[in-house]
Amino acid sequence: MEFKDKVLTCRDCGAEFVFTAGEQQFYAEKGFENEPVRCKECRIAKKRARNESGGPRELYTIICSACGKEAQVPFKPRNDRPVYCKECFEAQRA
Repeated sequence: MEFKDKVLTCRDCGAEFVFTAGEQQFYAEKGFENEPVRCKECRIAKKRARNESGGPRELYTIICSACGKEAQVPFKPRNDRPVYCKECFEAQRA
């Protein structure tokens, strides 16, 4: 697959930024399906704000839908979707 630079618009500040062919290739290799929605500066600011917001992320205890093991996830599970432990999630992605 051939990648070409794309111009995207930042969700936060509205500035245009380039999603380079190299970045697209990296995203494809990592299995990321969505393009970035923020420019580099806004991504850095969002990470900084999250880190300064009072400590670690809230974790939710779940029972894995595949293996039944107890695990923790960084998002609030919804009842209409299965939730997996890290190992089962990785296996589902592969």
